Amino acid sequence: MKDKLTQRLLAALAQAQTDGALPQLTPPAIVLERPRQPEHGELACNLALQLAKPCRMNPRGVAQAILERLGDAGGILQKAEIAGPGFINFHIQPGAWLAVLPQILQEGPDYGRASLGAGKKALVEFVSANPTGPLHVGHGRGAALGDVLARLLRFVGYEVHSEYYINDAGNQMATLGRSLLVRARQLGGSGEEFPDNHYRGEYMRDLAAEYLAMPSQAAVLDMPPDLAVPLAAAWAGDKILQGIKDDLGAFAVGIDTWFSERSLVEKGAVQAAFDELRDRGLLYESEGALWFKATAFGDEKDRVVKRGNGEITYFASDIAYHLDKFRRGYGMLVDVWGADHHGYVPRLKAAMSGLDHPAQDLNIVLVQMVNLLRGGQPVAMSTRAGEFVTLKEVVDEVGSDSARFIFLTRRSEAPLDFDLEVAKQKSMDNPVFYVQYAHTRVKSVLKKAGEAGVPLPDPASANLSPLVLPEEIALARLLGDYPEMVLGAAQNLEPHRVTYYLHELAGAFHSYYNSHHILFEDPPVTTARLVLALAVGAVLAGGLTLLGVSAPEAM
Repeated sequence: MKDKLTQRLLAALAQAQTDGALPQLTPPAIVLERPRQPEHGELACNLALQLAKPCRMNPRGVAQAILERLGDAGGILQKAEIAGPGFINFHIQPGAWLAVLPQILQEGPDYGRASLGAGKKALVEFVSANPTGPLHVGHGRGAALGDVLARLLRFVGYEVHSEYYINDAGNQMATLGRSLLVRARQLGGSGEEFPDNHYRGEYMRDLAAEYLAMPSQAAVLDMPPDLAVPLAAAWAGDKILQGIKDDLGAFAVGIDTWFSERSLVEKGAVQAAFDELRDRGLLYESEGALWFKATAFGDEKDRVVKRGNGEITYFASDIAYHLDKFRRGYGMLVDVWGADHHGYVPRLKAAMSGLDHPAQDLNIVLVQMVNLLRGGQPVAMSTRAGEFVTLKEVVDEVGSDSARFIFLTRRSEAPLDFDLEVAKQKSMDNPVFYVQYAHTRVKSVLKKAGEAGVPLPDPASANLSPLVLPEEIALARLLGDYPEMVLGAAQNLEPHRVTYYLHELAGAFHSYYNSHHILFEDPPVTTARLVLALAVGAVLAGGLTLLGVSAPEAM
């Protein structure tokens, strides 16, 4: 509807210029929005206010010149009126909203697809948890978010790849190796204390037991620490990483590339990044350390990239990694990080700017923590004690569909309460059930129509004029909003917009379904209502697919 009305407004403006009622000028972008008050119509724009100054005219006069040539906009408008200083309010013909129904059914799964990305390469990196333990429930939220961001960007025209950055080159890997060896020796009866700063989770006991059961690995226990720790770390890291891959697969999360931090170091990428920054005059030495001039690009202070003992910082590795991403040909980078990394964002954007990669090409999406509940009561967890609920445990208990949908029901930067009992319910209190059940109701109607011998309508030729109820027009309007919603979710990297929309659409259909018979005694009414139901089902299925959630035919 917005596209149609925009084209009509541009044509009316061009005619006003041809007639001499308005001077020749390049029109601004036309923005149509919903007025806050329903009595002000369904859409409104400030086009006349934008044109008033360059036209040297009163904005109401500009609006009048446009409206005189707009008419009913090809049958779209019931009326258009000037409001306030020069806003134009549009009242749409109720039946005009119905034109979207056959379009939806003609385009099918492609309804809402856009060309925003125009083939531009985008890389979405997410989860990227250290391979030192299984994924926990917090990682699950980031996994769902990153996976759906990739799906959304792909749907609006980007060439998208997903990536997991394996932090396998830092001190944490040595700590993992030592943790495994201590647990293995304890299981062998050593009686030694487990260090406080090591990985204490129960999973380490399981790994140690498996390690001891393998003679070739158990022999490592007798080696000197400088030989044993790297070997134990490599074995444990590989086992944990495989578990992470299995857990993400069960969660319907696809990762195209598993990128090793160690590979950056081995191929000299970190040193190459240092050399390039130094050549640009962006590094200096102070207090025995090597610093990056981050303040030159908007950061609050300069940042250390190499410590006095020669150890490179995580920041230095991240500079090399993101430089590598850009050099692989990606024009848009999306990183999904935990909210505790918010202070890290300006420094990395500063580094990319210093290397001639615009800060706006690096998009950081921050994800807040998950408060896990059971029946409204917090589930006790202790990071220090290594006690946490794993993603696998959550998915095994509530299912991938519920977990993914609920993880996406809030803005990523807002904390999320995840109640395991609610997520398992087969009731309207469970948000994913609420949406999926609306889809199954559409399928149920179609099944009943077939059993009653009612033929499915041809949407292209169906007479939709019997759809006159306010609820029917409201559903059509909501269905027409889907492409704009998807585009906004992709542009703003906000997948929660999709869950919000699907919940609203499901609610509108549930209300309509409960109040009106779709299979009516009057065949023309039945035909029109079946087209409406089919369109609702198609959009629900499309939105659920974007979320990586199933659209069942029966529940």
